[in-house]
Amino acid sequence: MECMNNIIIIVPSGLLRLTFFTVYLFIYFLQFAMDSSHQSNYKLSKTEKKFLRKQIKARHTLLRHEGIETVSYATQSLVVANGGLGNGVSRNQLLPVLEKCGLVDALLMPPNKPYSFARYKTTEESKRAYVTLNGKEVVDDLGQKIILYLNFVEKAQWKELRPQALPPGLMVVEEIISSEEEKMLLESVDWTEDTDNQNSQKSLKHRRVKHFGYEFHYENNNVDKDKPLPGGIPAHIDTHSAFEDEIVSLSLGSEIVMDFKHPDGTAVPVMLPRQSLLVMTGESRYLWTHGITCRKFDTVQASENHKSGIITSDVGDLTLSKRGLRTSFTFRKVRQTPCNCSYPLVCDSQRKETPPSFPESDKEASRLEQEYVHQVYEEIAGHFSSTRHTPWPHIVEFLKALPSGSIVADIGCGNGKYLGVNKELYMVGCDRSQNLVDICRERQFQAFVCDALAVPVCSGSCDACISIAVIHHFATAERRVAALQEIVRLLRPGGKALIYVWAMEQEYNKQKSKYLKGNRNSQGKKEEMNSDTSVQRSLVEQMPDMGSRDSASSVPRINDSQEGGCNSRQVSNSKLPIHVNRTSFYSQDVLVPWHLKGNPDKAKPVEPFGPIGSQDPSPVFHRYYHVFREGELEALCRTVSDVRILQSYYDQGNWCVILQKA
Repeated sequence: MECMNNIIIIVPSGLLRLTFFTVYLFIYFLQFAMDSSHQSNYKLSKTEKKFLRKQIKARHTLLRHEGIETVSYATQSLVVANGGLGNGVSRNQLLPVLEKCGLVDALLMPPNKPYSFARYKTTEESKRAYVTLNGKEVVDDLGQKIILYLNFVEKAQWKELRPQALPPGLMVVEEIISSEEEKMLLESVDWTEDTDNQNSQKSLKHRRVKHFGYEFHYENNNVDKDKPLPGGIPAHIDTHSAFEDEIVSLSLGSEIVMDFKHPDGTAVPVMLPRQSLLVMTGESRYLWTHGITCRKFDTVQASENHKSGIITSDVGDLTLSKRGLRTSFTFRKVRQTPCNCSYPLVCDSQRKETPPSFPESDKEASRLEQEYVHQVYEEIAGHFSSTRHTPWPHIVEFLKALPSGSIVADIGCGNGKYLGVNKELYMVGCDRSQNLVDICRERQFQAFVCDALAVPVCSGSCDACISIAVIHHFATAERRVAALQEIVRLLRPGGKALIYVWAMEQEYNKQKSKYLKGNRNSQGKKEEMNSDTSVQRSLVEQMPDMGSRDSASSVPRINDSQEGGCNSRQVSNSKLPIHVNRTSFYSQDVLVPWHLKGNPDKAKPVEPFGPIGSQDPSPVFHRYYHVFREGELEALCRTVSDVRILQSYYDQGNWCVILQKA
């Protein structure tokens, strides 16, 4: 029993154990009720009950998904859910709000996380913040309202990564030109339309392109060396056979963060200040991918003395920086002889196999999916089903949390392993494979054959949908968006959808996925590729740049980007790499081998190329995948109207989102 202002709270023994959080907030609301001349037998309103539920839910979510354990007593430290860089809340916004309650010793803001840690000078100050700020609305850098939920933690700490080094061969030279020279260069670019000029501009999403020297063909990410234009060449993809070693890029107008990624998953964000020069040679040019993620804000160092180079993992010195209009002049030299670099596995000049090409049109994409997805699953259905028997916990959790009697569609249900998870739901599955649907029916599940782009179900008829490991089989960004739109069409207003796609990052937060952990015999192997890893362009990275004027032997480009807009145009006419199972991904669009076990005489490999060892007599099929980078699935979902993202997370080598239809 605890007394306060003559109000008694009795906790029945063995019936309910109220935590400090619940008691503290309950007392706070009771005090508010008395101050407002409410009745002494005051009951919590629906709004107050809703807030209590969300505050406790935030605590459970932090523990379940982030491993952050809150405590049931007051401390100097708080975890602030929804108050993180990942929510679009900057240090400059959050710190003044926190400081109204007392002196903040430290504010730790981990990159890309929707929470932060605040440590106050005294426990009394943290308690004041807990009561005052819980449920408080703040406005993020995009002008959207966000509600903060605070919980006590024992210590405000974050395991920081070791200091990173720039990729070998990469260099950033600050202030290579003056402000006057920058202004002159920006004014020298004429963006007005000139249809009579061979160097006339072309438009891409969020980009303006101006060609000089050679015309860069975005449909195949290369140049026609036999047809030079007067003056230079634009180029975005660092194709080995097209360009020589050194690549130099001048940043004008605004700073930006460029992301470099090694095939082993190592990611290095690098700040490129305005008036700086980026130089890529050797490993950084040939092996590391480089791109600019689609976003309106960059996570940067808060300290003013940090200008260029690596964005460190010092969570006590990170904030958000709004992107401006950046123009880049990038220079490449056309290669006249085959590339003989030290990275043959990612060099198109040194590859001999000829896998299928990336599709140039929707028709070709459909044909690719037919041959390397639909036909493959028909052939491997039995063996595939035998390996898919244990439901994943987070998906089970989603299904079991749905109200009893909900109508749920499993789009791409496979062998139906989720159709019987919750007997209180009315679930129906659909799949493109007749053989997999037959397996569902043998298990007494309701399922039918259809394409995920055209599900024969009435619009707005489903309370929920799940799409597990399906959308990554569509070969273009447009088709992936169409698949999302079809799922949303099926949902009623307020309905939810859970979506899983395979992640390119199979090692995340220093932990390997189960996929990589299953590697027993492939140590040291690398993915076989036929082109530069940067050829594979995603929805959120690898944005095309534009060309500038220079001599015919060098190939510059101009990149004019506003607020980190992204380009969804996919690379076409480049050969698809064949992935080595149980290894890291080197590119986003790949063919993944499936070694068929059981009844091998009834099936033949789809294609006789790739890593088919003579010592393995079993047929090998290749499935097409587009593996998603971090943030790409969310960016894709934001292109769909009438939905909002309730949650996004990483689950054992997969990127996942929960959507709700408006």
